[in-house]
Amino acid sequence: MRGLRTVREWWADLTDLVLPAECGGCGSAREVLCPRCRTALSGDPPCRVRPDPEPPGLPAVHAAAPYADEVRAALLAHKERGVLALAAPLGAALAGAVRAGLREAWTATGGAGAPDGGGIRRVRGPVLLVPVPSARGAVRTRGHDPARRIALVAAGELRRTGVPARVSA
Repeated sequence: MRGLRTVREWWADLTDLVLPAECGGCGSAREVLCPRCRTALSGDPPCRVRPDPEPPGLPAVHAAAPYADEVRAALLAHKERGVLALAAPLGAALAGAVRAGLREAWTATGGAGAPDGGGIRRVRGPVLLVPVPSARGAVRTRGHDPARRIALVAAGELRRTGVPARVSA
């Protein structure tokens, strides 16, 4: 039986290299982001957020989800533990927040407002995503720039849905 246990352990180690070992949000087994954590990240529509007090002239800011619990854990797993597979759901959530901001801006300027009604697609020029740059030392230590990686995924998601987008250099 010892040989069988060793083969099972070896197989588990091998699958950990190919498949996620645990959910980035809650730690449940074998999913990058389990259904519960995926819902916490993108289950509700993005919402406008405002600091208190709100500085005059602050442009509208939209959040994909509250920075708490599973969402916070997923962001930290991507950022600090290098769970790169989380860039896809995090980038998709960011793209949703960008779409909400574009929709609001279009509505405020008298546009149709709905993305499928042309409101978002009439943006002049590409939407420019500007990720907060990580310090060079942090990028070296982490082996990647998490904010830029998420922004690149978000820009790709926006382009796939007809919104011209790019990430600043």
